[in-house]
Amino acid sequence: MSAYLRSHLALLAALAASAIVLAPQALAQSPQAAATAPSQAEVAGNSALDAPLFYQLLIGEMELRAGQAGNAYEVILDAARRTRNEALFKRAVDIAIQGRALDQALGATRSWRLALPESLDALRLQIQILVAGGRLDDLGEPVRALLRTTPAAERNELINALPRFLQRGPDAKKIAALLSEVLKPYAEARDTAVSARVSTGRAWLTAGEPDIALALVRDAQKLDAASPVPAWLALELMAPLPAAEDIVKQQLERADAPVALRLGYVRTLTTAQRYSEAARQLAIVTRDKPDEASPYLTLGVLYQELKQNKDAETALLKYIALVQAAKPAAATIAPAQAPAQATSPASSEAAVGEDDDDDGAAKPERGLVQAWLSLAQLAELRGDYKAAEAWLAKVDDPQRALDVISRRASILARQGKLAQARELIRKAPERATEDVRAKFVAEAALLRDSKRWKDALDVLANANQRFADDADLMYEQAMMAEKTERFDDMERLLRRVIVLKPESPHAHNALGYSLADRGTRLTEARSLIARALELSPGDPFITDSLGWVEYKLGRKDDAVKHLRAAYAARPDPEIAAHLGEVLWAMGQKEEARRVWREARSRDSTNEVLRETLARLRAEP
Repeated sequence: MSAYLRSHLALLAALAASAIVLAPQALAQSPQAAATAPSQAEVAGNSALDAPLFYQLLIGEMELRAGQAGNAYEVILDAARRTRNEALFKRAVDIAIQGRALDQALGATRSWRLALPESLDALRLQIQILVAGGRLDDLGEPVRALLRTTPAAERNELINALPRFLQRGPDAKKIAALLSEVLKPYAEARDTAVSARVSTGRAWLTAGEPDIALALVRDAQKLDAASPVPAWLALELMAPLPAAEDIVKQQLERADAPVALRLGYVRTLTTAQRYSEAARQLAIVTRDKPDEASPYLTLGVLYQELKQNKDAETALLKYIALVQAAKPAAATIAPAQAPAQATSPASSEAAVGEDDDDDGAAKPERGLVQAWLSLAQLAELRGDYKAAEAWLAKVDDPQRALDVISRRASILARQGKLAQARELIRKAPERATEDVRAKFVAEAALLRDSKRWKDALDVLANANQRFADDADLMYEQAMMAEKTERFDDMERLLRRVIVLKPESPHAHNALGYSLADRGTRLTEARSLIARALELSPGDPFITDSLGWVEYKLGRKDDAVKHLRAAYAARPDPEIAAHLGEVLWAMGQKEEARRVWREARSRDSTNEVLRETLARLRAEP
């Protein structure tokens, strides 16, 4: 069979399939005509796909195969107009888009709308093309038409989806202004008032106007305190405007607060390293949904980070038990990504024709690997190396092979076999360049945890020679340079990181804290830390640095305020050491001792805490 014949047989097969697409139009005949139809197959065969149309479609596809996209477009569009078939209109649009003919694509959507005024697909596609082409001035009419044509029961979902869909445009402020105008009548209607305000607010947030967004969210909450929709946007506003958190908290105080919203709050708190608060919220989820697996995994990891190791182990074992008891198809709630709900604006992309491939569901097999690795580390920390190895033996995931090797290396190092541990990491397989980099990081971490600062510095220096201007490797090298008191090298490296990643808060904070801790260039140190806090508002470690530099500047009241806030968000032993020292200096020695006792119960080996207690000759 010739290639020519095979090609045309494939076309004929495609066209035969299109008969089924066109067949529903035949079913729109009179009841009498439908009654005489002997079978659905015969209806399809005698549908609108008559001989002239069949050959017209064949010619159109042949023109397209021959590279004559313009001719193909005209032929298919003519067929679409004559049959008023949506599939053919979409085919015409596709042909125009493939040929990068924006005007023709828009022309096809306009013809589609004229032929089928109630077609939501035509409106959605027209809006998509206008946004992609940057023709924002032409968006008003089709967006209004889409809102008007969408059934009332689905309109809030559409309104919620519009900002995320339209933000693909190049001018965020223009889109925000457009939505403000288009949604004005819906903001005045009772059933859509909340969604219209929140969606307009989201558009203004995208446009870089969080204050306008927060005002609209507050207005929406006043209109309907029971609605969780304003709280979803308030979550996004928490980073630039911490005051937005009150809206979230008020919603979560309700008995009917959506679990997904609480999980979204957990994600926001975790991003801000407010682990204690995140753990409290997850504890509520596990109380209310005791049979849902995924929250236990996140809760276990958070407890581990907070050095509440017994609680971490309990949560992780509960997660494993639930996953293993569940049927393979059972769904779990994933704290890392709130499930789509009608009350969540982010869930409504499909209302304007967008699909989200990531359903956010945690894959149980990945979760189990994480749980096993975490349990291995917990067993290692309590010196139960046999149990740690038993957990590691369960991991059979090539993507986590280096994690397993690193844990085994750590176990060896704890037993005084550091040379063997390093060799184990160095012999790990390298499937890609990223594996080489990861091995450098793993070996440096092993040496850092073993307090071999100089050796860790050498490893990272080699890594930076191999991966020039890698900002993350350079940052780690700077931290080891500080440990070895090579402060000039540390500052040089951190300033280079700031050049490479000017929006990264960590280099600003590290340099500012180092200057403050050494009591040098305190004004500059405070400026660096303040900049870090601008880049990462609410970060407890940066807030700790701010409190520490205020203390060094002699501003004890400001210092203790910041340090209390940092410790409340993240009861880390180093933050506790700083807070306790300032309280001690202010004469509040009993509170200082209480803070130090709490910290020592979590981690008695913390260097900063031990140095502070020794220097102040204080006994908790």
